[in-house]
Amino acid sequence: MFSHIKYYVGVDGGGTSCRARICDLNGNILGEAKTGSANILLGGDIAMASIQDAIATAAAQAQLLPSDFQLMSVGLALAGAEQKSAWYAFMAQSHPYATVTLNTDAYGACLGAWNGDDGAILIAGTGSCGIFLHNGEQHIVGGREFPISDQGGGAVMGLRLIQQVLLSADGIIPQTALSQHVLTHFNHDIDAIVSWSKTARPCDYGQFSPAIFAYASEGDELAISMLQQTASDISMWMNALIHRGADKICLMGSIAERIHSWLAPPLQRRIATPQGDAMDGAIAMAKSSHNLYPL
Repeated sequence: MFSHIKYYVGVDGGGTSCRARICDLNGNILGEAKTGSANILLGGDIAMASIQDAIATAAAQAQLLPSDFQLMSVGLALAGAEQKSAWYAFMAQSHPYATVTLNTDAYGACLGAWNGDDGAILIAGTGSCGIFLHNGEQHIVGGREFPISDQGGGAVMGLRLIQQVLLSADGIIPQTALSQHVLTHFNHDIDAIVSWSKTARPCDYGQFSPAIFAYASEGDELAISMLQQTASDISMWMNALIHRGADKICLMGSIAERIHSWLAPPLQRRIATPQGDAMDGAIAMAKSSHNLYPL
């Protein structure tokens, strides 16, 4: 590590948001901030802009100056980093920091969850990915991005919900309070749904996941079926990690943290409490090299 480093910066970036945390060399938190998407598959330049905005905002909280950026070691735990060409394209961009380390958001979350030790996690937020770190090796399941992967995540939940809402609008399945909620969101205009879908991003689909949980708690049949499918997806990923040798699994992310009661008791007993989060893992990455691919 460079001798002139004075700050460690951890960044956790996914399809919905990007969080940055600045610490001093003793681990004291100096500033934190949150901005927009930092999934590098949605555009490395867009992700870099979100990252720099988040770091600059956190730096302002810490009363740091732009000249202090060159004293920062930055650990990036970003969605999409598992895609090799996207990783290299992102890392080829210029930046003002002393050094940058890039790995996946799942890797950063696993480091944080197990305090740097071996262990397994399943992230289910906007997207989904499982990872088991064991004896220096990464065992990964899923995480190949929406719409071809990410089962159990909010974006897939939202996509399935839109499909069901359209079926209800055609009179093929019954309408429920949840489907009416979605139709109202689009002013009961089916053409508006179709037009929206042409440019909708994962986070746009994922915006409906809170409503699914809310209506399920009220007994809405469509919402309940949605969560049963999501629980089945998350069970699939957990069993895949167990098959690879994981014992306990930390469930992390907005969907995973709320799905516990929908899982079968044997899997509930496999759930462990995270010791930290992806921000902690990203800070650990900033302290030493955890690059996914060599520069």
